[in-house]
Amino acid sequence: MGKTLQRGNNLTNKRVAIGSLGGTITMTASSTDSGVRPTLGAADLVSATPQLAEVATVSSTTLLRLPGASLTMTHLRDVLDWAQQSVDDGHDGVVLVQGTDTIEETSYFFDLHWDRRQPLIVTGAMRQPEAPSSDGPANLVSAVLVAADDASRGRGVLVVLNDQVHAASRVRKARASGVNAFESPSFGPLAYIEENRVVFGNTIDRMPPLPSPGPAGAAQVALLGASLGDRGELLQLAMDAEFDGAVIEGFGVGHVSEAFADVIAEAAKSRPIVLCSRTGSGTTFEKTYGFNGSESDLLARGAIGAGWLDGRKARILLCCLLAYGYGINSIRDEFRKRGQPFGGQG
Repeated sequence: MGKTLQRGNNLTNKRVAIGSLGGTITMTASSTDSGVRPTLGAADLVSATPQLAEVATVSSTTLLRLPGASLTMTHLRDVLDWAQQSVDDGHDGVVLVQGTDTIEETSYFFDLHWDRRQPLIVTGAMRQPEAPSSDGPANLVSAVLVAADDASRGRGVLVVLNDQVHAASRVRKARASGVNAFESPSFGPLAYIEENRVVFGNTIDRMPPLPSPGPAGAAQVALLGASLGDRGELLQLAMDAEFDGAVIEGFGVGHVSEAFADVIAEAAKSRPIVLCSRTGSGTTFEKTYGFNGSESDLLARGAIGAGWLDGRKARILLCCLLAYGYGINSIRDEFRKRGQPFGGQG
């Protein structure tokens, strides 16, 4: 890698803490099992990637050995505490390694609460270490490179995969497999890794962080996607089961059937019902369509527009706000601000 890593400041003098949660990047197969499972720890990942020594002085901690699908809010609270303490102990940045299945959700949870200027980077791998073309080592080196770069400071939580740097509030896993699985719809990545340099060409204005995470598991929020012929039966079941709120992934810019709209209107009388687009790209509208079940109809009947947030991120935000005891007006205000692409402007 060589001298190009220096960028005017000696990155090798930077200290970066690496915490491993598990995921494909840590998975190996046993002689008796054809499927891979998370077995490697953080120290194993570091020892298998000697190029890290050219980027920063790294420390490694194995926090969990789980697939991304098994992570919980309780895990995330503990991981956030560890990352904050790592910075307070003098590290210049933190890298979290985890399964890619839930990176778009976990990274947004961290970003909502990250109150340090030091960068917090989330990365992983789409191919296990034993694969001939495993992407884990390259992603780990890139993540540490971004964590050690002064240009990353103040940008909150970043997701680094496949030589791209994404904002946690925008990134989405858009393909089930392949190293190009992640993208940031509508606005694109914030930066690229080019010749072992971090090149920022995009930006995002961050909102102030939320309070420290509330009680784990205190809020139950349903995530439901509208589909052809949907009359809102699943939302009604969620309300009957006393869910605290729901996020509805509507058609297009935020539409549902007329029958579904009636269920949303009734549910919104007592609980926050957030409306986003099932497309995963673009924003919900406010006043273009006027039919029953349109975005303007649903907003008039009490639904909360998610703006540019997709359904998964909207659910994370609503879970957190409910856990903190936010009332409906405060929830509406937070979505108005955080659903904008540039820090609540406009």
